[in-house]
Amino acid sequence: METAVVERKVFDIDWYHRLLALMEGDDLNKRVTQLIHSLIVPIAAIGIFLMLWGAGAKNVETSLGVLPGPAKVWEQTVTLYGEHNAEKDKETAFYERMQAKAEKAREAGKPQAKIDKYLNRKYVGTATFVDQIGTSLLTVMSGFILASLIAIPIGIIVGMSNTLYQAFNPIIQIFKPVSPLAWLPLVTIVVSAVYVSEDPMFEKSFLNSALVVTLCCLWPTIVNTAVGVSGVSKDLINVSRVLKLSWLTKTMKIVLPSSVPMIFTGLRLSLGIGWMVLIAAEMLAQNPGLGKFVWDEFQNGSSNSLARIMVAVLAIGFIGFMLDRGMLMLQKNFSWDKSAVLR
Repeated sequence: METAVVERKVFDIDWYHRLLALMEGDDLNKRVTQLIHSLIVPIAAIGIFLMLWGAGAKNVETSLGVLPGPAKVWEQTVTLYGEHNAEKDKETAFYERMQAKAEKAREAGKPQAKIDKYLNRKYVGTATFVDQIGTSLLTVMSGFILASLIAIPIGIIVGMSNTLYQAFNPIIQIFKPVSPLAWLPLVTIVVSAVYVSEDPMFEKSFLNSALVVTLCCLWPTIVNTAVGVSGVSKDLINVSRVLKLSWLTKTMKIVLPSSVPMIFTGLRLSLGIGWMVLIAAEMLAQNPGLGKFVWDEFQNGSSNSLARIMVAVLAIGFIGFMLDRGMLMLQKNFSWDKSAVLR
């Protein structure tokens, strides 16, 4: 019994000293400082922004009324989500009715064609705000992935040859600053002429938007990939020559791993540009998405249009931020350069 008491006292004293060491050491100070910088400071900044926004919005009069503040925008956010749920309920009820009619027709001995007519009928409803977010994400990722599949091989080939680099550089510099608004009419005309089908897999408006995103995403990835490949250590290249590695082996084992950080930098820039380009492309191509949502609300001109447009603006910004964070996380997972930080 006496031994147990002594052991407990020793344990308590040891725990007490450890706690004091932690509180007096630099470790606690670093953690508190990190918490302040990563959490408290951003929350405080957002709070100040919301207060300034709410105070300033009351003083701005427009043709549709007072500029909406944070409370009004939040109200419309909830409303838009409620409209999405209501639309999905209508869709579910529609398919349940079609299923019931098909069962009734089957019981009545109707022909199979009549039954299939009910089962194959598609619900035609309005695209909700959430649906349009999904469409925009699908469009930008389609254009971005297509651009990456084209740009990365071109960047590798161009970066490994100084002659090709000098040949492609003027072309890249000419097309890189071209606005998506200039590409869209050309893409629309070409798609209308080439993509002719009685049962198309994709809507033309979707293809127009995705291809415009592709054209605008190509150049940052090509440039950064070429720079990364051309910057591979000459010692590594000399080693590959000594080992008499084939072109493909040298590219896969030496060039590509060494240039991964620069490739991801180009991909990150391309995705950010693609997301910005998409909104303008959807407005003009009338592809269902966030851009079309903003344009429709602008044309609608109701008392809630400004608040709904603000909801879309905030959603566009937040999604763009999350896409950027996602690319940085991928870079940290696939790149040997672990010094890449989330900033």
